[in-house]
Amino acid sequence: MSEQENNAWLDEIKWNTDGLIPAVAQDYQSGKILTLAWLNREALLQTIKLRRAVYWSRSKQRLWQKGEISGHTQEIQDIYLDCDKDAIVLAVMQTGDIACHTGRQSCFFHRYKNGRWIISSPVLKDPKEIYKK
Repeated sequence: MSEQENNAWLDEIKWNTDGLIPAVAQDYQSGKILTLAWLNREALLQTIKLRRAVYWSRSKQRLWQKGEISGHTQEIQDIYLDCDKDAIVLAVMQTGDIACHTGRQSCFFHRYKNGRWIISSPVLKDPKEIYKK
């Protein structure tokens, strides 16, 4: 089978006009949503090959492996494509229990309450300690 035939499953995905698809990282045990990031074809292929989350950085215009600086990697347990084939869920084991660059467990820590956003999760580790490089 040719490489093109081996990767035909990639053509089933509805990539956006930038060649990206949103990927929600979810803790495979608790179900907690950890982060939302973006995948391009190469990021998804690398994620599958390495069994670790590799994303496409829209700001840096490059691939980045989750935890490449912080050490807070995401080991892939399972990958799901939604019914419209335009969003992915990565079921992950989060190393260090910190997925957010703010030092929190989840990037989703702003909670709507009574007409305003409140911070609903504590900082587990100071980002200055995480990103010393």
